[in-house]
Amino acid sequence: MFNVRFSMSKRSVMTTNLRIDFMLILSLLMLVPSLAQAQTRRTGTVNPMSPDRTGYMVYYEFECVDVQPQFPGGEHGLVNFINKTREYPYEDYVRHNQGRVLCTFIIGIDGHVSHVQVLRSSGYDTLDREAMRVIKKMPRWEAGRISNNKVNVRCILPIAFRL
Repeated sequence: MFNVRFSMSKRSVMTTNLRIDFMLILSLLMLVPSLAQAQTRRTGTVNPMSPDRTGYMVYYEFECVDVQPQFPGGEHGLVNFINKTREYPYEDYVRHNQGRVLCTFIIGIDGHVSHVQVLRSSGYDTLDREAMRVIKKMPRWEAGRISNNKVNVRCILPIAFRL
């Protein structure tokens, strides 16, 4: 450690060494949690028996990547795409059925959308199927990145059906 000696007594030298040791330990303790947090990434795997039959796929959560996947045209382009592509099912329109479908999907390293699922149903099967159809029709996204490497990223998107 650092020994600071001028014209100090043994007691003050010992106190100075203890202060420096304490400050060094304290600064290391403050640094360790931030390093651990920066390296923590939430990941998951997809079942190989899923309808896409692509085998196990490791993916990262949307919030846990350095660069999130980007829809062509950004968020504004995504909203426009959903509004142009979404078709209100006739039976639900006649019955005034409304709801919000919460869907999850994975943006692959090539930007394709896969593994589309409904997380929370609207309560109407036809609205759920329409939301999944809209997501499956999406064009290629710009893939998410971690440390400049493209990775699979799971996204969650609500699609509203309102009259």
